[in-house]
Amino acid sequence: MKAVILAAGNGIRLKPITETRPKPLIPILCKPLLDWHLDRLAAVSFIDEVVIVTGYMGDIIRAHVMSRRLPFKVRFVEQGEPRGTGDAVVKGIEGMGSDDDVLIIYSDIFTPVNIIPEIAGESGNIIVGSEVDNPSDYGVLINEGNYFKGVVEKPMNPPSRLVNAGIYKLRTRDILDNSDIKPSPRGELEFTDVLNNMSRRGVKIRIYKLPRALWIDIGKPWHVIEANKMALTMVKKEIKGRVIEPSHIIGEVYIGENSLVNPFTMIEGPAYIDREVEIGPNARIRPWSVICRGSKIGFSVEVKESIILENVHASHLTYIGDSIVCENVNLGAGTITANLRFDEATVKMLIKDHVEDTGRKKMGAVIGANVKTGVNVSLMPGVKIGSDTWIMPGSVVYRDVASNSIYYSDGRVEIKTGLNKDRISEK
Repeated sequence: MKAVILAAGNGIRLKPITETRPKPLIPILCKPLLDWHLDRLAAVSFIDEVVIVTGYMGDIIRAHVMSRRLPFKVRFVEQGEPRGTGDAVVKGIEGMGSDDDVLIIYSDIFTPVNIIPEIAGESGNIIVGSEVDNPSDYGVLINEGNYFKGVVEKPMNPPSRLVNAGIYKLRTRDILDNSDIKPSPRGELEFTDVLNNMSRRGVKIRIYKLPRALWIDIGKPWHVIEANKMALTMVKKEIKGRVIEPSHIIGEVYIGENSLVNPFTMIEGPAYIDREVEIGPNARIRPWSVICRGSKIGFSVEVKESIILENVHASHLTYIGDSIVCENVNLGAGTITANLRFDEATVKMLIKDHVEDTGRKKMGAVIGANVKTGVNVSLMPGVKIGSDTWIMPGSVVYRDVASNSIYYSDGRVEIKTGLNKDRISEK
């Protein structure tokens, strides 16, 4: 059996997270999404080749995969012009036998349960579906007696809550025989149109239903928090690092090797602390938090339901609530991420020049890589800070800040230049 992982997306809606890493390398419990898929495929002994279709930051994906030891051959296919999932699948299966079965996985989906070995071992064509609360945001499956009859993309009045989960096992001949599709209204060749062709022409596809609330499509920043929360439900208490008493570790908390928890620190599970992390003293890590390798959470810092990526330094008296902090960020003393509106309405966020409701009553900031904040900076709910940006001391930030810029306390924003950097450094 072969497998194809679609990993070519540019992740525009996930910016600033995807300004410095491709979407498939966004971490869940500090492990890249792509590695979750590869490890699950590795559990199937009869998979002998995995094709990864790349595009945006494909060289970074390739380097990451090649650094791993895997039990199957890995082949990379560059999609080139991003012409949609239908085009990506057809390019991924080129050269495979017409009677081969192929597993197809979208790299930006996550489920905490490993269904791949079960699906791979079953006969016939299979599409995986999942019930969600907001089916209008997805391709909704039409089924009859657990067989696929069609998919409707983002319908205003969805016929059910069962949506396309982006995992398939199909015969390559069935895909190629039904790949005669036209571009969708957004100008792309959609794989769902191939599936609709298959159904119309009598190809049987059985629907495999995931348990409710065990699947997510990571398309927007707050989905990163939700995916990590799903994964945290699997965490069991394990302390591999050093904890200096008096400290309190409550509930299901994982602490990795060479990590240090300084005195008078409280960590409440579920929480995941990666290796080589330092926390405290007097810090508080509240439930549903993930802190990745090399980060330092300093004196009297509080982290609540947030994802902290690699090598982040949060100085004393900082509060990080319901936020995502990307790699190599330095948060100055007293930096606050506000996470609740005065009117207690759900927090909105600007996504591709369009304001979207996160659906979360509490949502903090999304801070891109290499950002630096000065002392006493406050970031308002739903604000995004682009990568390589400086937020000057005393600033209150009410709106998104572009990448590679300087935000001053009076609200002025300048694009960083060598001259600006020198002037600020001297001050």
